[in-house]
Amino acid sequence: MKMWKRWIAAIGMLCGCGAGAAETAAPADITRIDPNFAQEKIGDLPVCFINVLDTAPFDLTGFPWRKPGGKLLRLPEELVNEPSPVNSGARYLAWHTSGGAVRFRTDSRYIALRADLSASPRDMEHMPRTGSSGFDLYLRGNDGRWRFRCGAGPGPGELKKGSRFEAMLGRPWGKRAMREYVLNLPLYNSVSKLELGFEPGAAIEAPTPWRIPKPILFYGSSITQGGCASRPGNQYTTLLCRELDAPQINLGFSGSGKGEPAMAEAIAKLDLAAFVMDYDHNAPDAEYLQMTHEPFFKIVRKAHPELPILILSGNLSPERTKIIKQTYENAVAAGDKHVYFIDGATFFSDFPDRNQPTVDGTHPTDLGFYFMYRTVLPVLKEALGIR
Repeated sequence: MKMWKRWIAAIGMLCGCGAGAAETAAPADITRIDPNFAQEKIGDLPVCFINVLDTAPFDLTGFPWRKPGGKLLRLPEELVNEPSPVNSGARYLAWHTSGGAVRFRTDSRYIALRADLSASPRDMEHMPRTGSSGFDLYLRGNDGRWRFRCGAGPGPGELKKGSRFEAMLGRPWGKRAMREYVLNLPLYNSVSKLELGFEPGAAIEAPTPWRIPKPILFYGSSITQGGCASRPGNQYTTLLCRELDAPQINLGFSGSGKGEPAMAEAIAKLDLAAFVMDYDHNAPDAEYLQMTHEPFFKIVRKAHPELPILILSGNLSPERTKIIKQTYENAVAAGDKHVYFIDGATFFSDFPDRNQPTVDGTHPTDLGFYFMYRTVLPVLKEALGIR
């Protein structure tokens, strides 16, 4: 870590971001050599921007099949490229960065954001732009718990393919001290470039190791992808992983979690802490659900006999819930001791009107996601052996 401190400090001096820059090199010269380390200003604050997607010690998570320098893609390339055994909706939505995050430690008193959004998004009438195309930043407190620091999203004129936006993630705060952060990426947009800007001379270190080192993978529908959270950190999958201190893999695909065998086979190749299976909402009908649900489960279970698997229903109909629960009961009857079932009817059972914590009767508000999180958390803790 000390090596990285010295490295970042040296870069700061070279680009004019630290004391002694005048005696070492002219900022203009190093800018021509490597413009990534040029000193710039956001408002009245000087910053040095760094590409965080492939630069140590930043920790990028949420893209298990990505190779260094590759694009932020939530599926293996062979499933995205045609011909593919996966539906076109999932292939398109795989470019959205839901569940992606960047972790790091720094003593910078402020942090700036610069991002290139590479999808062709539109404002959705039922979801805030801060959730669909925005970022949010969390700070780990002295008690070890994460707390929301600030968020940023593109303005109306910046919401177009290939657009770039910059934002200051809060004004300068506190004294200079090493703090740990996690930046959550957009739920319904793609990111082709991501840079963070730091105070001149700031040090940057690797984040604290995860409490649970292996990722928790979620497979499902638009609800799993995060529709309609007001910002990325409020979707139930991220709430769970932030509380448990575990990396996340989000394979939620709006309208496109169809339970194809190829998707199960891709999941089965990963080394996971737990798997949450929740695609009830995207099965076209009960017959399709009956045909795909248990086979999907069995593909993953065959590869990982002791992997904790949570099976969720969507509370769409008693018939569909029965089909999903049957997958669970058959597994238990066969001796499976690592499978769990959660009835979606319990998510909003505390409300007189179960549609109250939703935007449209289906997609949760932030409150709805919190109640999903509150219901799933104790089951997931049990599955992971956490008290």
